[in-house]
Amino acid sequence: MSGGVSKVQSQHGRWTVSSSDDEDADPAQATGRPLPFSHSVRKDYVSDSDETVVDEGELEAPHSGQGNAASSSGPSEFAYSRLQTSTAGKTRQECSVTPAQRPSPALKRSRPSSESGWGVSSSDEESDVKAREWRVKEEPVDQASPGQREKKPRLDGTDYPSPSVSSEATWRSKLESGSEPLDKWDVLEKAKHFSFYLTKVSGIPAKSNCGALHIKDILSPLFGTIKASAQFNYCIDIPWLVKQYPEEFRSKPLLIVHGEQRQSKAELHEDAHPYPNIRLCQAKLEIAYGTHHTKMMLLLYEEGFRVVIHTSNLIHADWHQKTQGIWLSPLYPRLPEGSSETSGESMTNFKRDLIDYLAAYRSSGLGEWITHVKQHDLSETRVYLIGSTPGRHQGNEKQKWGHLKLGKILSNCASPVVNHESWPLIGQFSSIGSLGADETKWLCSEFKESLTMLGKSQVRRQVPLHLVYPTVENVRTSLEGYPAGGSLPYAIATAQKQPWLSSFLCRWSADVTGRSRAMPHIKTYMRASPDFGELAWFVVTR
Repeated sequence: MSGGVSKVQSQHGRWTVSSSDDEDADPAQATGRPLPFSHSVRKDYVSDSDETVVDEGELEAPHSGQGNAASSSGPSEFAYSRLQTSTAGKTRQECSVTPAQRPSPALKRSRPSSESGWGVSSSDEESDVKAREWRVKEEPVDQASPGQREKKPRLDGTDYPSPSVSSEATWRSKLESGSEPLDKWDVLEKAKHFSFYLTKVSGIPAKSNCGALHIKDILSPLFGTIKASAQFNYCIDIPWLVKQYPEEFRSKPLLIVHGEQRQSKAELHEDAHPYPNIRLCQAKLEIAYGTHHTKMMLLLYEEGFRVVIHTSNLIHADWHQKTQGIWLSPLYPRLPEGSSETSGESMTNFKRDLIDYLAAYRSSGLGEWITHVKQHDLSETRVYLIGSTPGRHQGNEKQKWGHLKLGKILSNCASPVVNHESWPLIGQFSSIGSLGADETKWLCSEFKESLTMLGKSQVRRQVPLHLVYPTVENVRTSLEGYPAGGSLPYAIATAQKQPWLSSFLCRWSADVTGRSRAMPHIKTYMRASPDFGELAWFVVTR
């Protein structure tokens, strides 16, 4: 589902990047919850999908399918769940330093291209300077011995119980007044049935960050005592990543799964060399246009195991002033000794699909993580995992990956709705590639065919399609300014070959979540009712 795209760079006036002071703040200080949709669909104005939460409603497991050859261009994950919301609030049913002469990982996106366009490279000057610092600024630590330190409360069990949970009235009053910040337990209590979050954004009102998480929150002891972790990603700044872990976890085993090759691979190994706890695992890309775009964390705790699927690169800029999404799994308990490998499966076959995805890397370095997955009970998962791997897939493999897998799930498991042909399909993304000479070549044929399935309904071609992508004006007035265009690649030469696409495009707007000026790196797809009162399903992908 992901593919190589042209990336360009140019100069557009003054580049302004806000301070990153918020990044180093206590992760428990600014939290809350995502807010639901409230706008109806208009051709020139479509609300962004990150104004939703994911309902972990009960779904039937998908059936295996048959198919012919199909290709996919890069590993990825989707978290899928049936979702319906209403305005009444009811709901139904993924120390080393970078040498100064070398570009930062953020610039990986901005390699020059022969197809120049309006997208501008991200300088990310501030984070680059931080990455080159020889001295790492440490947070004050308790001088008592580890055994004497007071243990922080943790997120135990799949229902996220907490030692102090605010009542609904208290939670509402905090959110509406904005006078008192929501604590972490408020956030997790409200989100315990959803598991979908936005990332914190610097430079927006604190109220708009209610319910949002930073990477430091995810890696916090609140969520468990980390024994080992695996980070899957595209752009990786290793010194920055190490600093996001609490000090007590920075020496724990860390596996980094990447797709770097040749010189960039050598540079990544150089960056990892000062950290004896870090191992690198290269994703083998068998086709020329394949790319390792997966963004996933596997976290092994003393208390259990967790999967995090998100949309952010492991660099400062992606966690600073962009709109990003996170799916956070429950805390999975360890299975009893002697349990079979198929024990702990969810109704969505999440465990099997995760194991199949990890096995598709064909890497011995991931063997121990496959074992960890098998040893834990993932039965509380209520979303589907939809992976994508590069190559040509035939027979039973065809509907195992990508949008064809999504189409199979929607056909077998989604519930039909009345007048479903009036429910528009909304796609929101941060890059555009070549889609063909006209809409029938792929977008409104193969792709739309998969995403407009709702049960066994047959009427699909008439379904409205709206695609949300930032305009030049969105970028110009964004929190990052023109550098935000470096994360929104769409080559002008490609655009000139597909002018028909403009009739489907809608500008980016996220007023409800306060993120209209935080350019989206999140990618989401959904099927919404005409008034946005309900969602038939919702997908977040990397």
